[in-house]
Amino acid sequence: MAIEQIKMPQLGESVTEGTISKWLVSPGDKVNKYDPLAEVMTDKVNAEVPSSFTGTVKELIAAEGETLAVGEVICTIDLGGEDTAGSRDTVETVEAGTAHAAEKQGSAAAVDSSESVDTSSKARYSPAVLKLSQEHGIDLAQVTGSGAGGRITRKDLLKLIESGSIPKEQAEEVQIADAKQENTAQGKMQVTSASASVSIPTLPGDIEIPVTGVRKAIASNMLRSKHEAPHAWTMVEVDATALVEYRNSIKDEFKKKEGFNLTFFAFFVKAVAQALKEFPQINSMWAGDKIIQKKDINISIAVATEDALFVPVIKHADEKTIKGIAREISELARKVRDGKLTMDEMQGGTFTVNNTGSFGSVQSMGIINYPQAAILQVESIVKRPVVMNNGMIAVRDMVNLCLSLDHRVLDGLVCGRFLQRVKQIIENMSKENTSIY
Repeated sequence: MAIEQIKMPQLGESVTEGTISKWLVSPGDKVNKYDPLAEVMTDKVNAEVPSSFTGTVKELIAAEGETLAVGEVICTIDLGGEDTAGSRDTVETVEAGTAHAAEKQGSAAAVDSSESVDTSSKARYSPAVLKLSQEHGIDLAQVTGSGAGGRITRKDLLKLIESGSIPKEQAEEVQIADAKQENTAQGKMQVTSASASVSIPTLPGDIEIPVTGVRKAIASNMLRSKHEAPHAWTMVEVDATALVEYRNSIKDEFKKKEGFNLTFFAFFVKAVAQALKEFPQINSMWAGDKIIQKKDINISIAVATEDALFVPVIKHADEKTIKGIAREISELARKVRDGKLTMDEMQGGTFTVNNTGSFGSVQSMGIINYPQAAILQVESIVKRPVVMNNGMIAVRDMVNLCLSLDHRVLDGLVCGRFLQRVKQIIENMSKENTSIY
């Protein structure tokens, strides 16, 4: 008999973790190869995890709602003695009842043995948990895990870090307590445990909304981006008067002919794609010991539903016309609303353009879509009085473009030049200078 591990798959090139939103099987269930085991949610996509084997579900290692790093074990499958040679690439086989299995009982592998084996999850820390604990000096012995069997998850540590209540070594806590006792005249000062959670009172009429699914994934990714990427911010003001006149003069005819809307956003995405081609440094990603400058220009766009935010990708945006970009924006938005967005349509983004102006925003600071190096917020186009070069005051259609950047990858000089180029392209978009086909 052999036990196989099913691990958290990488559902996208920049995805580093996933959340088990729902188990589709239970221990003891028979499964065939490719049968779905669980629904997994990331900040980019919802997907089913298929079984790599035919057998019986032995143990569900991860609980529903638990977030695990890519490569962490989520469950085990009992193959019932079938020969698994050549049937796996990344999954580790553990033979039951052998001396080799006994030696590996401290690992994350599940072992089916006639002898008693300590399967406590508390002592098994994932690489992601160990890394976070080391970076922030967290004493894992004082952390209460929310995972299966009390297992400490990355999510548990992120909550502690966000709250500021980081448990340190016990000796350090005692020293702090002694110091406070000495400095208190009455000796009655209470030392609050570092592991205590913040309690928010619920009053009559308050509504408690569970944080689940997509919202958890979004929160985790945004928190990681803010913790890891040193954000900087800059903005330029753009005169879009000629663009507004051009688009408004053809939008009705375009909708009648093509069957979808010609939005201002399509013009901005086209301008950004063109500028990225001229400033390829912006089209980069941080990879720890190196910076990867991407060849393809794939623009991520934010599409919101009532309770979630999705970031589909316009692939090779620099090679598309304004009409082609407008079509993709329309189709991707429709797929998000209909719940038909595919995994492939969420992957490969190299730079994000966010249409915050659709909500009337005039200035905002976007959080970078990790591991990209920057995000551009296109704000609302508003009419404002502007002093022209000849000293006269005129009413113009003005828009702010706000850029958040990862200062590990990018500096102000190249970002300033990039924004200047986007501004120049937009200000020169007109019936005479710009073709939508």
